[in-house]
Order: sequence, then C-alpha cells, then structure tokens
Amino acid sequence: MIIIRLVQTGFSIILLLLIAACGSIGPSETGANAANSATAAADTADGAPAPPGANEYVIGAGDTLGISVYHAPELSVPGLPVRPDGRISMPLIPDIVAAGKTPTQLGKELEERLKEYIKDPIVTVMVTGFIGPFNRQVRVVGEATEPAAIPYRDHMTVLDLMIAVKGLTKYAAGNSAIIVRGTGDKRQTIHVRLSDLIKYGDIDQNIELVPGDTLIIPQSWF
Repeated sequence: MIIIRLVQTGFSIILLLLIAACGSIGPSETGANAANSATAAADTADGAPAPPGANEYVIGAGDTLGISVYHAPELSVPGLPVRPDGRISMPLIPDIVAAGKTPTQLGKELEERLKEYIKDPIVTVMVTGFIGPFNRQVRVVGEATEPAAIPYRDHMTVLDLMIAVKGLTKYAAGNSAIIVRGTGDKRQTIHVRLSDLIKYGDIDQNIELVPGDTLIIPQSWF
C-alpha cells in the first residue's frame, strides 16, 4: 500500500509540474503571436500603394494602347501610341503620363480624370503593341538579321532572343558575341558562342537573360 501511495504521489507531482510549465509557456507564445499580428497589420495599413509585381506588365514609350470607356464610344481610342516622352492624349484628356504604369493603374487614373465629365466612368486599358519600358527590354545589336529592342519575358534565353531577331547574318562572328549586363553602377561582360548554339545545338550557351541585357554580335573579319 505504501508503494502504491508513493507512485500516486509521484504521478501527482509530475502532473502539477506539466500544468505549471504549460501555463508559463502559453502567455509568452500568445504575446508573440499578437505582436506578429500587430506588426503585419501595421505593414498593411501604412497606406502606401503596392508597387507593380514582377509579372505585371509596365507600359513603356512606343507601346500601343487600346482604351475603352464603357458606354462612351466617342471617348474610346482603339490604337493610341505612347509618345517618346511617355505620355498619351485622348478626348477630354489632352495629356497624361502612361509610361511606368500598369494598364490597371492607368485605367484607374483615367477614370478619375473623366469623372469631371461623365458619371462613374469605367475605363479598360489594353496593351496591343508591346515594347515596354527601357529597363524591361533586352537588345540585340551588330550582326543579327533584324537587330531590335525586345520586351523581356520571364526566363527569356539567348535562343529566344535569336529567334526573335531571325538569327545571324552571314558576316557574323557568332562565337565572339558578348552579353553586356548592368549590375548597379558596374558592367558585366558574358561571352557566348552563338554559332555553336545555333548551328550545333550547344545548349550550354543558351544563357538565361535578365532585363536590360544587351547582346553584341561583332562582324567577322574573314
């Protein structure tokens, strides 16, 4: 009987210790969670507009826009070029900056401007001709069949770029090509053997590009 009582007493002590431990842990964890929640709420309540996401298209000079104003066809413009200064002009809005904004952002701004003339305007902006802002382009210069500045796409590679410019000219020194990549104030030079990639399928030369890259293809001397 004495042994049984000792065992029961031991279990009771262990149980009391566990309860005390849970009680001491619970409030601190709850406080930490509350603090994290408060921080998250403060971050989302600062009122600052979210910048365009990485996958959102940003309008650039040279793009062509289709602007539709619901129930106001006289204000709609099917093909509106973005001027070199990044601005557009349309009926009732002679001048507004479009470059650097997403189509959704521009549509909301046009709605605000049109409220002076029509009630509850609904504006849809569609990009029908793509060039994109300068820092979201990749460029090919030199001995490409059609040198060009091309809008960057996610995971774009050298081969994608060569397809877009229709390959090399017969005078190209493809294996002497370089990619000039800007990183802050620095410039990085990456050598790429284009002829080996295009003619022999050397996939190791199919380098993934980043926005702002410039591919330079020199001319062969013989």
